[in-house]
Amino acid sequence: MKILLIVFGFFLCGAAVSQQKPNVIIILADDLGYADVGFTGCKDIPTPNIDRIANQGVVFTNGYVTYPVCGPSRAGLITGRYQNRFGFARNPIIAPNDPNMGLPLSERTLATELKTAGYTNAIIGKWHLGAHETLKPDRRGFDYFYGFLSGGHRYFPEEYIYNDLSEVTRDWDWYRTKLLRNNKPVEETEYLTDALSREAVGFIEQNQENPFFLYLSYNAPHAPLQATEKYLSRFDHIQDEKRRTYAAMVSAMDDGIGIVLESLKTNGILDNTIVAFLSDNGGPEYANGSDNGQLREGKGSMFEGGVRVPFAMMWPEMITPGQYDQPVSSMDLFAIACTYAGVIPQDTLDGVDLIPYINGQNSGTPHPSLMWVNVDKDSYGVRTGNLKLVNEESSVNALFNLQNDLSEQTPVDQPVTLQEMLQTYQDWRKSHLAPLFLGLEQRDEYHKKGQD
Repeated sequence: MKILLIVFGFFLCGAAVSQQKPNVIIILADDLGYADVGFTGCKDIPTPNIDRIANQGVVFTNGYVTYPVCGPSRAGLITGRYQNRFGFARNPIIAPNDPNMGLPLSERTLATELKTAGYTNAIIGKWHLGAHETLKPDRRGFDYFYGFLSGGHRYFPEEYIYNDLSEVTRDWDWYRTKLLRNNKPVEETEYLTDALSREAVGFIEQNQENPFFLYLSYNAPHAPLQATEKYLSRFDHIQDEKRRTYAAMVSAMDDGIGIVLESLKTNGILDNTIVAFLSDNGGPEYANGSDNGQLREGKGSMFEGGVRVPFAMMWPEMITPGQYDQPVSSMDLFAIACTYAGVIPQDTLDGVDLIPYINGQNSGTPHPSLMWVNVDKDSYGVRTGNLKLVNEESSVNALFNLQNDLSEQTPVDQPVTLQEMLQTYQDWRKSHLAPLFLGLEQRDEYHKKGQD
């Protein structure tokens, strides 16, 4: 059946296609505001290279991640499954001595699955799925790693004062470790975003002859707000210093994405490469100067500003440029990659192959509902069609019609529908495991237990 779908999809596009398995590149921004790229309406930060992905591919106008904070969101993306199914319910503490602080070994990553189909896999940038030896990228299907294990990092290499995490004695000093090439610290000399882009291009050039998976996990524009004059000078027109630095960081990332796309083109592999761009969660407007536009709230929230993200994907051989308006999830990238690599995943996925929907072969909705939960705050969200149920401290079981009220300001009175969505949520929760570890918000309790 999967072979038939692939062939049918090729004819839909009406173009001659390669018989080789597609390369897969997932480009993940960190804490990017929804309205901070051109294809979502940004006016003060040009993003021509990110927009190139959108213009030459499909824009998902209702694109979501699985959690409004980075660690669990990344766990959902890299496994194609709701992370609560395997207990990854919190943002991990950086604990290199704790084998339970991260993505459990029961889970297979996209890299693990693609490796069975002969792919060479790399992660460039931020990991944040476990710092213990057993949880590092080389144990999770990746052949190459250049970046850092923690949830954030400084951008200027002169601030990398620790050789590795074993020298770190205080929380957040993990932002100051040297970058790792595989498991060895290196002496980096370039601005972090530039270094990650350089390494991504190097990986592409070294592996262009055979199918590869590149997970380009930028730290930008996550705090701390740091940019070089090269990028800052582009935004003299922005008076707010925080916004100006943020804009420079986004621009650096856009430049890097540009050289990645040019490398694919120069090496003749652009047409048969799936390139997806998205953010790991909404922007924390208060912290980094991001802008979520009309969306309510931001990072950490179950409102749209926390979980709806800029999301676009190009694959010239298979996707006709346009937009797709049904709700989709970051988990779907796993299913797409496996389908066209010819891999049958060992686990049951929550992600869906979107290509038949994008190309018009399937007319329904990929997901009857999408759901989110923060177990520590008992906050949750359910989206079914255009309706969104939100339970937050400020809105207890409020139902919004996103078609008419994207900013989630005025609840609608549909008690029967609300109860049905609550039941959908409660049934979903039955499949979840209890949290496997204490997270960053419980770090004082965790340190008292001496587990790190």
